[in-house]
Amino acid sequence: MEAVLHQVFAGLATGGIYASLALALVMIHNATRLVNFAQGEMAMFATYLCWSMLQAGWPYWGAFLATVALALVLGAAIERILIRPVERAPVLTVVVVFIGLLLVLNSLAGWIYSYTIKSFPSPFPSRAPFGLTIVSAHELGAIGVTLVVLLLVYLFFRFTPLGLAMRAAAQNPESSRLVGIRVGWMLALGWGLAAAIGATGGMMVAPIVFLEPNMMTGVILYAFAAALLGGIDSPHGAVVGGFIVGVLENLVGAYLIGTELKLTVALVLIVGVLVVKPAGLFGRVIVQRV
Repeated sequence: MEAVLHQVFAGLATGGIYASLALALVMIHNATRLVNFAQGEMAMFATYLCWSMLQAGWPYWGAFLATVALALVLGAAIERILIRPVERAPVLTVVVVFIGLLLVLNSLAGWIYSYTIKSFPSPFPSRAPFGLTIVSAHELGAIGVTLVVLLLVYLFFRFTPLGLAMRAAAQNPESSRLVGIRVGWMLALGWGLAAAIGATGGMMVAPIVFLEPNMMTGVILYAFAAALLGGIDSPHGAVVGGFIVGVLENLVGAYLIGTELKLTVALVLIVGVLVVKPAGLFGRVIVQRV
């Protein structure tokens, strides 16, 4: 039983990271109706920025907050510089831009920092509090940080005028323009928030997978699975899907297929959801007349 509880808590910790990235994917999908294939590389590059600050002597939480702010600015800049010029282009054109951004960020990180694996520090103590042995301090801390971030995002979109304006701009841009909302800037801010949320996930997962330019390859695949499972247009569904995928990945990998094949859990979930319930657990089924 202790081993099972350990797998569940470890799954909740990684599931929170998947939930953060899945939420970032859902936010951009709601704004553009497309999936940002470069979301993982954006989180990876932001994590490298945090590592640079730590190497320069910054305290961890100071570097953490500065990285979140930088990621927000960079995400908004990417939307204004790269995505805005092709927003009315064919879907394939925008997908190519996303893939190009992925390759550019990956190559840029390798050119600046090299492809050598680096250790990324955890801000949490080496031992869990209260003598707990079924969960590590970093796993508890990652769950806590993720829940705080998700709560702040919920409060922002639910109770602030700016958050409500962003929701309106994403759901109905034409009507939003009629009431004076600057839809373009709302979309840019949405990209910035998605990048900041993704950066949080990257900094929490880096102590587990180590820091290198390809560290988010498997993580973003699980995030895709979480977003699809919860509903690609449902923010709260992405959060629930992230925790489900994290726990399921650990339990199936530990007791059924082994750790070497854990990545197949994400692939099976993606295919299964698309075949059985394409809208996900909490997504909307949209019917269009053709």
